[in-house]
Amino acid sequence: MKIVVLGTGLVGRAMALDLASDKDFEVTAVDRDEARLKDLADRGLKTLPADLSRQQVLKEIVDRQDLALNALPGWLGFQALRTCLESGKNVVDIAFFPEDPFELDSLAREKGVAAVVDAGVAPGLSNLLAAHGLSRLDKGQALSIYVGGLPLIREWPFEYKAVFSPLDVIEEYLRPARVKEGGRVVVRPALSDPEFLEFEQLGTLEAFNTDGLRTLLKTLDLPDMKEKTLRYPGHREKMMVLREAGFFNSTPVKIGEQILRPVDFTARILFSKLEMKPGDEDLTVMRVAVSGEKDGRPVRLTFELFDRFDRASGIHSMARTTGYTATMLARALARGLVAKKGIIAPERLGSEPGVFSFITEGLKARGITIREKTENI
Repeated sequence: MKIVVLGTGLVGRAMALDLASDKDFEVTAVDRDEARLKDLADRGLKTLPADLSRQQVLKEIVDRQDLALNALPGWLGFQALRTCLESGKNVVDIAFFPEDPFELDSLAREKGVAAVVDAGVAPGLSNLLAAHGLSRLDKGQALSIYVGGLPLIREWPFEYKAVFSPLDVIEEYLRPARVKEGGRVVVRPALSDPEFLEFEQLGTLEAFNTDGLRTLLKTLDLPDMKEKTLRYPGHREKMMVLREAGFFNSTPVKIGEQILRPVDFTARILFSKLEMKPGDEDLTVMRVAVSGEKDGRPVRLTFELFDRFDRASGIHSMARTTGYTATMLARALARGLVAKKGIIAPERLGSEPGVFSFITEGLKARGITIREKTENI
């Protein structure tokens, strides 16, 4: 099977390497950054330099493939997904785009293909765990998701390192967060409702609202749902200062003879501070809790993930947890385990025991384990 990985940042690179280890796949990695491609080519992968923001270029590449993994930045992700579907290809998509993916459902069904969207760690694995937990309850009541990718070493001033596009990181702090309370969808500002949580391996982390529920708001009928991002305490306030001072604004301003968007300037400066450098190590922490009734008793199921940078492979934890969730979903599609067509939210697969166990066993084989706890409440 011919598989193309669109975008080879830290996550796309991990995806390409993992898929290339499967003798059943012929993998092509595509990016406009030839330095990124050289690293993959040196490891024996087939690579192709191309500007994927050009729709016709993307179409010509995808037309020659059987399955596509979309690891492009959010601003480009939705259009790339549309192009892949128009070419009649199955897709696994981790692009954090603001558009509603279900707008492309009729197109995917018309073409007879499937696109698993929001297929990373969160959204993605978190959705799978939520649906799996709820399938084991007689009645669901509430869902809470807490997730964060963090540097192993806290460094001033931001105490954070990013494996994603800097604009996608900023978008997470800008996009209004949708939560569900008492059966109603409520919109809150990003970075709002801070709270402190304790984690066995890390101590205290700070959580705040981000728009991570996404498809869950349409697919799960629960009265209460929330998703929050985890950071080291203090990071949130610094991002709020930048946001409220206008550094994340997208309206162009004139400075001397130059016209630029403040957010582009900020992204460039932040990226120099937040970019993972050689030798930097990271970790990923996630807690997904579902509560409801089982056999007439109120219970809560909690799933926890804690993953570290893999020194043997040099692959970052956030790239592992995000990328390998996507590659296992790609394998599920390739092996015919996913019968559905159209736009598929990950939670639709979490309630299917065969698919869920295939994904989680694949992650376990790659050193990513999930702890589970059931308690009466």
